[in-house]
Amino acid sequence: MSPASSSVAVSDQFPAGLRVLVVDDDPIWLRILEKMLRKCLYEVTKCNRAEIALDMLRMSKNGYDIVISDVHMPDMDGFKLHEQVGLEMDLPVIMMSVDGCTQDVMKGVTHGACNYLLKPIRIKELRNIWQHVAQQPKPFEESDDSYSVNQGNWRTSNRRKDEEEEAEKRDDTSTLKKPRFLVS
Repeated sequence: MSPASSSVAVSDQFPAGLRVLVVDDDPIWLRILEKMLRKCLYEVTKCNRAEIALDMLRMSKNGYDIVISDVHMPDMDGFKLHEQVGLEMDLPVIMMSVDGCTQDVMKGVTHGACNYLLKPIRIKELRNIWQHVAQQPKPFEESDDSYSVNQGNWRTSNRRKDEEEEAEKRDDTSTLKKPRFLVS
């Protein structure tokens, strides 16, 4: 395999290319997060104001897969941004903060944030954010039996395909699980 073809293969595989919008009023943290997210092969857009981030999201409704937002920002706090994103776009939102105030963490989680990260954030935590996109329920819109990554059903689809291929190899469907029925 040539180097050019191997780079294409990697960039076409999820989660490489995950589109992340990072919102933080601290320019140092924006640069740090951008660098770490790019190491994870994610596409990163930075924004230093929540109101501008909300406008960006509204203008490009399908332009991002996930939002990472600081909690404490001067123009609009991260909770308000998260609320608006949830109402208008139904994107997964990860909250982050330098303080681990239990009240803030609970507020974020109870209001639907998919995660709450404490700064300094480790690259290991950022490598795993794709899971929140994969788990995000989206309406099924395709007419065939395939699922897109952004619809959050790629694991189910791949598992079903693997099971079907395995059954064809064995050509023995008797080993497949049968549905159970409850008799009342």
